[in-house]
Amino acid sequence: MTRNRTFFVGFAVAALLLAGIVSYFADSDPDGLDSVALDGCTVVETGGGETLEGDCIAQHAQDHPLAEGPFADYTVGGDDRLTGAAGVIGVVVTLAVGGGLFRVLRRRPEKG
Repeated sequence: MTRNRTFFVGFAVAALLLAGIVSYFADSDPDGLDSVALDGCTVVETGGGETLEGDCIAQHAQDHPLAEGPFADYTVGGDDRLTGAAGVIGVVVTLAVGGGLFRVLRRRPEKG
């Protein structure tokens, strides 16, 4: 194996291991941006789900079109036990897209 290939394989293995392990520590509680967006509001549980009362910028927020997708909220199909699998799948997709773009966009030596 060449030195570059060894580096990239090592990088991929490390990323996959980290994604599989560290993904279990992903917090479902609001992060800093969510907390700031909720300033001035109170989350109220209703029969139809959660609603916001008060005056905050989060009242105008809408769900992302993929919010109900199979990998939403660091899970696979909504199963919290598969958080590590969601992280690994995310890394594989990211490496595949990045590697594909690298191969397509790299400069090739001119022939002739």
